[in-house]
Amino acid sequence: MTVEIGKPIPKCAIPATSGLTFTPESAKGKKLVIYFYPKDMTPGCTAESGEFRDNIEARVRQR
Repeated sequence: MTVEIGKPIPKCAIPATSGLTFTPESAKGKKLVIYFYPKDMTPGCTAESGEFRDNIEARVRQR
């Protein structure tokens, strides 16, 4: 599935680590970043997650 910046997210339900379920409707009218990564507990995942965390504010300002 391809999702473009600024376009509506298709209807779906995504389980969150909190035990709740996220739906795009729950974020309507808010800025939203959805971050996917390849696999838990791998070197690539750790590096990607750290880079994402360290640079999220700069990326949000670019939009």
